[in-house]
Amino acid sequence: MGMFGAIDAAASGLTAERLRMDVISNNIANVNTTRTAEGGAYRRQIVLFEPRSGQSFAQFLSREMDSGTGVKVAGITQDNSPTRRVYEPNHPDADPEGYVEMPNINIVSEMVDMITATRAYEANVTAVNAAKSMALKALEIGR
Repeated sequence: MGMFGAIDAAASGLTAERLRMDVISNNIANVNTTRTAEGGAYRRQIVLFEPRSGQSFAQFLSREMDSGTGVKVAGITQDNSPTRRVYEPNHPDADPEGYVEMPNINIVSEMVDMITATRAYEANVTAVNAAKSMALKALEIGR
């Protein structure tokens, strides 16, 4: 893998992790949203990644590891886990029994995902900086 391949792979990771942090932030912002345009409570969203080569992960590891192809976002899907039911009889969206359908968002797991995405972003920044540093050292050799 060349220097620019390393930077390209890390840059694709930066882009993907940035989108992941945006989606997690959206989930946290909608933790109490009980009514959406589609109807019902807000559903947690999840970002799916895949290698940019379009191959499966196993094929990526066996054939493409040295090419630095990077990662891309395969899509953003909704988490279909059940929503929470909270007893709030005075809430405008309460059913006849007094229960409100709340989003299927666990704030603790969202914060863990946010920390993981932040650490992955930082790792990709470190990889870009290391590639730049190696390029500068290679130029110094030629002096």
